Amino acid sequence: MTLAGIIIMVLSVTVVSGLFFWCVAKVLTVSDDQTDKLHGFEQETPDVEHDEK
Repeated sequence: MTLAGIIIMVLSVTVVSGLFFWCVAKVLTVSDDQTDKLHGFEQETPDVEHDEK
């Protein structure tokens, strides 16, 4: 392998690994102001009728 090929390979592996670890860090660290923005899913399906009295 030529020197240029080794440089490109090391550079690309470094960039992809850095992006992966940045994404993992963003997922695992949630600040307090972002906890209110977390969304879940409805526990009931939309076809369930509710008896409102």
